[in-house]
Amino acid sequence: MKRLCLILAVLILPALIFVGCQKKEAASQQPSAQPAAQAQVTGYIRHAWWGNAVRDERTIAVAKLFMDKNPGVTVETEPTAWDGYWAKLNTQAAANALPDVMQQDYQYIQQYTDRNLLVDLNSYAQKGVIDLSKWADAGLSSGRLGGKQIALCIGTNAWGLGVDPAVLKQAGVTIDDTKWTWKDFEQAALTVYQKTGIQTNIIPDYGHMVWENIVRQFGVPFFALDHKSLGFTNNADAKAALVENFNMWMRLKAAGALYSPEDSFAAGNAMELDPLAKGKAWNSFYWSNQHVGYATAANRPLEYYITPSVNGMKAPFGTYLKPGQFISILTTSKNQDLAAKYVNFFVNDLDANRILLAERGIPVPTDVRADLASRVDPNMKYLFDYITKVTPFCTPIDPPDAPQAGEVRDAIRPILLDCMTGKIDTTTAVNNMISAANAVLGR
Repeated sequence: MKRLCLILAVLILPALIFVGCQKKEAASQQPSAQPAAQAQVTGYIRHAWWGNAVRDERTIAVAKLFMDKNPGVTVETEPTAWDGYWAKLNTQAAANALPDVMQQDYQYIQQYTDRNLLVDLNSYAQKGVIDLSKWADAGLSSGRLGGKQIALCIGTNAWGLGVDPAVLKQAGVTIDDTKWTWKDFEQAALTVYQKTGIQTNIIPDYGHMVWENIVRQFGVPFFALDHKSLGFTNNADAKAALVENFNMWMRLKAAGALYSPEDSFAAGNAMELDPLAKGKAWNSFYWSNQHVGYATAANRPLEYYITPSVNGMKAPFGTYLKPGQFISILTTSKNQDLAAKYVNFFVNDLDANRILLAERGIPVPTDVRADLASRVDPNMKYLFDYITKVTPFCTPIDPPDAPQAGEVRDAIRPILLDCMTGKIDTTTAVNNMISAANAVLGR
């Protein structure tokens, strides 16, 4: 029996030593108190956004990089054009099939918050999963509602217009966009047409952003703060300024200088179909964070100007700095921990942002912005400088749009088209626009 025990001891002891060494080696490779932000997370999430070919390619590449750095993780990417993005999400919400991570917009953020669909990211910041140490409060505040950090800004931008500098040069037109008015814009448009035959592109098919810029110069928001009417309904000066803006477009049309409103509206937000991209117009109105996409679609250098003013760029200003987009986590997500880790990677990781290259707008984290300043291409470096230039001409952003903002745009779109095609006069168009919008908001 003693001999048998001795034999068993000899056989078992090396195995015990081997296991013990394995445990000791594993312990030496892993810290005893690993931070939550570094914890291995596995699983499956979906990331949805609206965009363009450039944004889609870069975002998909970031998702792939995240998966490469996190074996066992799958990120399904769901890009959609702006025109169909919100309708698609509404359909998914009805089917209880929303994505885990979504790109969010300032005009819709209140609606999703009211429906309790957005996760408060403060909890993940407190755990160290999402690092906000290099985010200025000004960059966080636009995504904070009711004390909850329900979104993170993924790019600051401003509304303005892209222009073709070669066409302006050919026409002998010079513009100082820190001083110009809508009268200057009209004169430039007429001169360009007379000298080159190239037309002026009208405001986008819903006109909202140009009109908002105008009425804000009279100290009123586009939407009333109670969201029950348009904020300029009873402001005679703001309404008169809108009528005059409509008159300007009609004068350009009568002179033959205006690109076809029907064709412009039909192109919608497709950059490759935009008359500026096609060389049919010298200008187009869009957000500054879209400039890279437009320049890519145009395949030639473009410049970006501050929106013309009513009063010669004197306060109050109509322009403001707006979060280009937000990124949010849905409360319906079944893997919120992984979603949070992905969001942190998306907004803070230097390698990820070297892929994104600020296509959505100027980043908020100071280290990311500093890292990209010397890496971005000339178009993006131009936008970094543009944000610096436009900032003194900006006033604080108004509260998020009314929940019915999409319905309002749908209601006023045909009115604008009726005006631009001569079916109704400009005063009637403005009055009808206000009545149609207030009917929607007052329901």
